[in-house]
Amino acid sequence: MEIYRAGSRPSSKGPTDWFTGTVRLDPLFNPAASDRVQGASVTFEPGARTNWHTHPLGQTLVVTHGAGRVQRWAGPIEDIRPGDVVCFAPGEKHWHGAGRETAMTHLAIQEVANGEVVDWLEPVTDAQYAAK
Repeated sequence: MEIYRAGSRPSSKGPTDWFTGTVRLDPLFNPAASDRVQGASVTFEPGARTNWHTHPLGQTLVVTHGAGRVQRWAGPIEDIRPGDVVCFAPGEKHWHGAGRETAMTHLAIQEVANGEVVDWLEPVTDAQYAAK
């Protein structure tokens, strides 16, 4: 058994080539494992969001705080709140992030396929983010 005590692993800033705005990443489990499920807590400041991206084996988000937004390619923007669970299918192009005026935190869980968990694509434009 391993117990990872809260605050025992450092937070990191979300890289600007993956995110727009201020994002904090907190590893939860298997952050560098090349053959396991990986999980992180991700906090987005208001207006912050991921780039468009896909996951080879899909992704599950569990919203824990605040209010945010998610969208799959060619779909409507959906508002998300604490307790909501969002499941993206393998290869489904999508983005997720905070609300325009509210921060949002979610747990992000994804499986590794051939050493890969995500394929980062182009940024979500301000116009795409603001659409409703």
